[in-house]
Amino acid sequence: MYTPKYMITNKMLRLIGTIEAAKEVIDNAPLLPYYEKKFQAEALIRSVHYGTHIEGNELNLSDAEKVVMGQHVVARERDIQEVINYRKVIENIGELELIEKKEPVTQEFLKHLHQLTVEKILPPETSGVYRKTQVVIKNSQTGDVVFRPPLAVAVGYQMEDLIAFINSPESQDIHPILKSGIVHYEFVRIHPFVDGNGRVARALSTLILFLEGYDIRKFFSLEEYFDSDAGRYYDSLQSVEKNGGDVTYWLEYFAEGVAVELNRIKEKVENVSADGKIKERLGGKPLLLTERQMRIVEYVRKAGYLQNQAFKSLFPMVSEDAVLLDIKALVQAGLIKKQGVTKGAKYIMA
Repeated sequence: MYTPKYMITNKMLRLIGTIEAAKEVIDNAPLLPYYEKKFQAEALIRSVHYGTHIEGNELNLSDAEKVVMGQHVVARERDIQEVINYRKVIENIGELELIEKKEPVTQEFLKHLHQLTVEKILPPETSGVYRKTQVVIKNSQTGDVVFRPPLAVAVGYQMEDLIAFINSPESQDIHPILKSGIVHYEFVRIHPFVDGNGRVARALSTLILFLEGYDIRKFFSLEEYFDSDAGRYYDSLQSVEKNGGDVTYWLEYFAEGVAVELNRIKEKVENVSADGKIKERLGGKPLLLTERQMRIVEYVRKAGYLQNQAFKSLFPMVSEDAVLLDIKALVQAGLIKKQGVTKGAKYIMA
């Protein structure tokens, strides 16, 4: 069975403490149903876009979102297909019964993830099939070989070792963030398929978090952090070989990414989290807000109040009457209330 080599550092402990604090806020924040769905949809789009962009996909975020939503875009067929495929992968791992049943991860499942990842991109004979040839990883800019994965003959038993580690009782003693990072690296190192390994590795690391109870309401996207500085991502992966197989530096980088992402989500959640009084006033009933109503609530919660003079800066292309109708609906729902009369009136949280 695979045994990772690493040290627990002060940096890791500090980052994990930050992650746990953010997770606590996110998991327990009482959110209106609109925000819950909105944050999950945003996370899906970011995961799909940045998870493929780091591999060279040329679609921008807006076009990737259109593809995810089933809309037509003019772009390379492969770029569009990669986004469609990775959306299926992310949606698939978020709906797996094995998460609820705590079933073991299998090689067959990982091969299925690969099939979803490369559908209509790779020939069927290499889809969901471990590579039978030697490959090298090159720097896309210089063409220099930066990594030589194991020989093809070694892929099968090394994957068996990784699967055994994932499902082992010993791995349950490793913090989920570190376990996710370890699995991410080891999958990339083995490079079991001819193509699509990076996408499967990132999806697998997310699945590990889900299996370990770290779904964090499916609000997060580690892919965006990796793609924000792709050079550092690849340098961190390559640091393991340079350090004699020690994954410590990579795990510090990985934990930092989770901390950055969850802190960002925590701030968003805190800005729009509905307090107990609002939940009580709504009687637990779902409240679907329009985009403008959501922005009004966010503005009032952040600024403390909203006045008519601010309508133009908040909604430059919307008439004052239309904004007032949105505000009236929010007042009737008990989310905000009016203070004062005429043009000097203020709208504050109820």
